[in-house]
Amino acid sequence: RYSSMKDYLSELDKETKKALETFYGFSEGKSKVRRSADEWNSTESDFFKQIPLLKFEDFSRTATDLRSGQKRKIEGSVFHKDSSIVNSGDSNDIIGFQLCDANNSSECALYTFSSGVNAIQEWYKLHYMNIMAQIPLETKERLSYSADDLLLTCFFDGLSCDKRHFTRFHHPLHGNCYTFNSGANGTILSTSTGGSEYGLQVVLYIDEADYNPFLVTSTGAKIMVHDQDEYPFIEDIGTEIETAAATSIGMHFTRSRKLSKPYSDCTETGADIPVENLYNKSYSLQICLHSCFQKAMVDSCGCAQYAQPLPAGAEYCNYKKNPNWMYCYYRLHEKFVKEQLGCQQICKDACSFKEWALTTSIAQWPSTVSEDWMLRVLSWDKGQKINKKLNKTDLANLMVFYKDLNERFISENPANTLVILLSNFGGQLGLWMSCSVVCVIEIVEVFFIDSLSIVMRRQWQKAKKWWNDRKRDQSGKPPQAGDPERQGHNNPMCVDEDLPTFNTALRLPLPQDNPLPRTPPPNYSTLRLETAFTEQLPDTLEVGQH
Repeated sequence: RYSSMKDYLSELDKETKKALETFYGFSEGKSKVRRSADEWNSTESDFFKQIPLLKFEDFSRTATDLRSGQKRKIEGSVFHKDSSIVNSGDSNDIIGFQLCDANNSSECALYTFSSGVNAIQEWYKLHYMNIMAQIPLETKERLSYSADDLLLTCFFDGLSCDKRHFTRFHHPLHGNCYTFNSGANGTILSTSTGGSEYGLQVVLYIDEADYNPFLVTSTGAKIMVHDQDEYPFIEDIGTEIETAAATSIGMHFTRSRKLSKPYSDCTETGADIPVENLYNKSYSLQICLHSCFQKAMVDSCGCAQYAQPLPAGAEYCNYKKNPNWMYCYYRLHEKFVKEQLGCQQICKDACSFKEWALTTSIAQWPSTVSEDWMLRVLSWDKGQKINKKLNKTDLANLMVFYKDLNERFISENPANTLVILLSNFGGQLGLWMSCSVVCVIEIVEVFFIDSLSIVMRRQWQKAKKWWNDRKRDQSGKPPQAGDPERQGHNNPMCVDEDLPTFNTALRLPLPQDNPLPRTPPPNYSTLRLETAFTEQLPDTLEVGQH
């Protein structure tokens, strides 16, 4: 609430109004007459000491200091903060500010803007962060809007809801924000029917009169749909809703999953990323990038940037304790944008993520015929805390709902797995070479397994012969004919070193001593057939022994 922060921002607001009056002739309650530089308040401001506002002459390095009115040459690198900067033909539109290294005054950087609005807002934002960094968190939460202040009516799934269903978290720039159905109390609400009547319906109190005029230039509210374990980067991807209107947001839920290594360079949980998660939420690319920049800020500048979570053991930057932080921050941010800080190379996309596709429609609210009674009733309900009648520009009607309850799941599958690769390989072999898996196995067996078996067998025979010869030499005994090692294929008469075949084994000489028992010859007389012939035929006569 701007009214609660005025005591902290009074000097900054005063200097901002002086800058507007000097530069544009803006004066509250007075005619818009440009002041001369001599009429500037002689009291030097700490805000202008830290970041002097400058007006440039024809895009040259000659600038006029708005505090002193003196012209001077500007040294240092020039950075255009507006990407669409063009020469509008009026050099008075170009203003900016200069940041110098507190330890080396010759090291300066000049930041210019194509619009005075952007320059004033950026200048105000820097000093605003300096002031807010010195205020305790409990005080800032107390000075911001409560859930009772923000909510006028609330319905979910056709039932009434209240502040107990909203969880507060403090945003460094926006103040208190509230999450519906965060699950912080252990209960997550669900809906079983799609459509606007079964979603979330709230009427928000937008106190436009209590807005900070220099920090925020639009009226309304920002919302974001996210999962319970995701951090809401509402300043990056938030959806703005306007006052005096009913905003309907229909959602389609999509769950996506990408393949990790070796198919892509994503990370499952972020545990393999050497960057500390400062947000205490599930990993995302934005969390990694912001955490990486904050760590680099603490390492390089000695303090943390106010718009991001505070690392352990660090403190937020302010020019009382860290007079050089602004120059250091802009230099570091320049490297970050140009991907020279290394964060973009370290941080990876998450393999699993959830998305809500939003479809927004807007209608005038309240209608002309219902405006009178509705504003009276809402003012009566809110009258216990405010002492004014509400008008429609103070209210915003929001409806968030699922269009349908179909969950879309998008997943990646490998185009070729090992099974598919082998199947394709076998199919090509069968098509072009008439070769099957059995044929391939036989080829492998012949060329590899059999060859290896032959080689190993030869080596085994050589090793065994060497071992037997060594034992015989150690014993000093000549080989005996009856030794088992002289029998069979170990007989020295066997010239061939290969295993004996059946024919070569028959040609081996028998041992002289201890002949082995032999199988007796068959009794051929038992094989003689009794014939009916009385006389023996001539060709069957027995031949005598010679």
